[in-house]
Amino acid sequence: MAARLSSPAETPHTSPERSLRRRVTWVVWCAGIAVLLSTNVLHRQDESSGPSPASPAAAAPAQSRAPLSSASPSNDRPAAKHLPRSRPTRLRIPKISVDAPFTDLAIDATGKLQPPPPDDTNLVGWYAKGVSPGETGTAIIAGHVDTKTSAAVFAGLGGLEKGDTFSVERSDGRTASFVVDSAETYAKNAFPDDKVYADTADAEVRLITCAGTYDRAAKDYTDNLVVFAHLV
Repeated sequence: MAARLSSPAETPHTSPERSLRRRVTWVVWCAGIAVLLSTNVLHRQDESSGPSPASPAAAAPAQSRAPLSSASPSNDRPAAKHLPRSRPTRLRIPKISVDAPFTDLAIDATGKLQPPPPDDTNLVGWYAKGVSPGETGTAIIAGHVDTKTSAAVFAGLGGLEKGDTFSVERSDGRTASFVVDSAETYAKNAFPDDKVYADTADAEVRLITCAGTYDRAAKDYTDNLVVFAHLV
């Protein structure tokens, strides 16, 4: 999310409800970033043990990405078309064999984003009060990299590169297709909130999971992997 949260000029509707949704998104993700990006709630409920040896994302390599600024891909290309708001139902990423249903993610009483259920390794979540995938703005999709017993849905997320494609099936019967712009692994103690969550004039998606080395003392991974993509 970004400090500037006004709706883009091309947004099809600027109702008070949508404006409120964008304001809430900023407050929620800033307040919830400690959990989303620092306490590893997106991929493990019980952290009494280390990650499964089967998980390839436990040592995912860092990748480079141009910041979402005046030099970013989202500003170098013409504004993409967008779709109306609609709940996502399924995420398909052929390159890494992801074919997973969605669950809604909400904010708890403390202002932190709740994680997807830990007992389903093939499930992704989206922040349901934020932007939906395909809608103008930045949609957030999160998934576990592993569980206490096995690798999970986003275990292979580090294998995505610029130009790779994925799709989101929606409840309105449409399929939103996305192309990856870039990916980067950030240290959790230096996570660039404004770059990752910045509001955009295009329909964009962020795929987020944990990465890096599992720190047994901290009972947490050291990094977060973020994949940046736009609607095509």
